[in-house]
Amino acid sequence: MRILIVEDDLTTQQFLQRALSEQGYQVDAVSDGQEGLFLALEQDYQLIVLDRMLPKLDGLTVLSTLRNANKHLPVLILSALDSVDERVKGLREGGDDYLVKPFALAELLVRIEILLQRQRGQTEPSLNKLQVADLSMDLLARRVWRGQQEIQLQPKEFKLLRYLMEHAGQVVTRTLLFEAVWNYDFDPQTNVIDVHVARLRKKVELDGHSPLLETVRGVGYRMVEK
Repeated sequence: MRILIVEDDLTTQQFLQRALSEQGYQVDAVSDGQEGLFLALEQDYQLIVLDRMLPKLDGLTVLSTLRNANKHLPVLILSALDSVDERVKGLREGGDDYLVKPFALAELLVRIEILLQRQRGQTEPSLNKLQVADLSMDLLARRVWRGQQEIQLQPKEFKLLRYLMEHAGQVVTRTLLFEAVWNYDFDPQTNVIDVHVARLRKKVELDGHSPLLETVRGVGYRMVEK
C-alpha cells in the first residue's frame, strides 16, 4: 500500500511518515501542493493524506484538480480549520474524510484503514458475518449471538456493536464512534456514547462469558479479542 503525505509542517510530516511506515505502508512525503499534485497524478498511490493549507497550491485546489482528472483514490484532509463550513467545503471538493489538527494518531490510523477498506470494496461475502471470540454478527440478517444465545439489539446498538467488532483490538475514540454511529460532530458534554455502551455491555456480556468491551479511560473503547 502506497500513501502520499502532502504536509508543509516538517515536524508533522516526519511524524506521519514514520508512523505510517511503522504500520507497513510505503510512504512518500512532500511539502507543497504543486509537488503533491504532480506525484498524485504521475504515481500510483492508494491514499493521500492532504494538508488543507499548503504553499504553491492549497489543498482544495490539489483535491479538485485530482477529481477533475478522474483520480478517485481516497483523500484524507488534515486541517487546523475546524468549522463545519470548512469541513463541508473539503468534503464537497471530493475529500473522503476530514480530520482536524491536532489529532490522535490512533484515530488517524483507523480512518486510513477504513478508507482503504472502502477502496478495496470490502463488502465481500466474508464480511457479511463478523466474529469476535464467541460473539457473532450476521450483517445481512442483522442478528447477533453470544455463543448459542441470540441477543436482541436496537438499531443504534447494532450499529455501535458492528463498528466495535469491525475494529476489534483497536482503541476507538468517542469522536470516531459519534461520527460513525450518530453521523454528527462530537459534543464533549454529552454522555450518549457511554449510555449506549453501558446498555450494549449488559446485553453482550452474559453470565458465564468473558468480558469483551473494555473502557480506555479518557479515550474511548476497545473490543477485546479473546
